[in-house]
Amino acid sequence: MEQILINLIGGAIGGAGTGKASPTIDMGAIVNALTGLVGGGVLGQLLPIVLPALVGAAQGGNLDVGSIVTNLAGGGVGGAVLTAVIGLIRNKLAA
Repeated sequence: MEQILINLIGGAIGGAGTGKASPTIDMGAIVNALTGLVGGGVLGQLLPIVLPALVGAAQGGNLDVGSIVTNLAGGGVGGAVLTAVIGLIRNKLAA
């Protein structure tokens, strides 16, 4: 459960940061954060499939600094990517 929360937090931060970094894909602070939250949660669920070492750490109950940083980074990247994709699609449809 902790890993999911960390992924969601990282995703929200990544989505908000991506929206503010690029005005062309900015959808507003709340929408950027919510989009990032979803992206972080989705990638957070897919990341253990790609990196099986995370699954072993989660099953063993070991929540160390390395796994927290990995989950934050994975969630942040997922949030950033989903925010950028949705922002670009939204701008294309509006034009």
